[in-house]
Amino acid sequence: MARYWIVLSLLFSIATVASVAGCRNRQKARVLSETDKDMVGSHTAGAETWKPLIDESVCRLLAKSASTVHQASHTTISGDGTATRSVCFVGIENRSSEEIGDFKEQIYEHIDSLISQDPQFRMISRRYVEAAMSECRCRPETLVLPAKQRELQMALERAEQPFDYLLFASITSGTTTSNGDYQRDYLLTLELLDIHTGESQKDSAMLRKGYTKGPFGKLRHYRD
Repeated sequence: MARYWIVLSLLFSIATVASVAGCRNRQKARVLSETDKDMVGSHTAGAETWKPLIDESVCRLLAKSASTVHQASHTTISGDGTATRSVCFVGIENRSSEEIGDFKEQIYEHIDSLISQDPQFRMISRRYVEAAMSECRCRPETLVLPAKQRELQMALERAEQPFDYLLFASITSGTTTSNGDYQRDYLLTLELLDIHTGESQKDSAMLRKGYTKGPFGKLRHYRD
């Protein structure tokens, strides 16, 4: 009988420990309000990095472009005299040391949406652009070649989506290491290329983020 109670007590103890451990490991979530700050990634860049980089780089590009409008064959003039430029956004090139995962899609959509709100630009739908690039078998880095530009232009003209400008976006990073801690500088660059003249307008934004290990070897972060 004593052995029975000992075994029963052990089983109860194991069940209790397992229950407590399960409660501790249970994941919780909540919907963030507009006033809540973005979470800061502990090991890689996150929303706290990409959003301000996009906002700043787009703002700078639009400000510079407003003073250097070149009327091209498909540029339209509205009733108030505003020149509207047709832009083909060919995607995001990630040249940084990090995998950016699903943020690549969000970065594209955020840039496209912000530029679309400016009356001086008409952004060609991403669906047309991707279909045309697949048809031409071209990648963003090859579109600096006039021959590839003409191929893409003809493909989009067949879809009644002519353009005058190519928009490139690239992400780069630089890492400085100090005794296991490190700083990473993230740079988002936008380049608007006039396919008729070959002239380009380029603007970028940088954000520095530091990562440092805590007392138990866990990686912490700080952001400038």
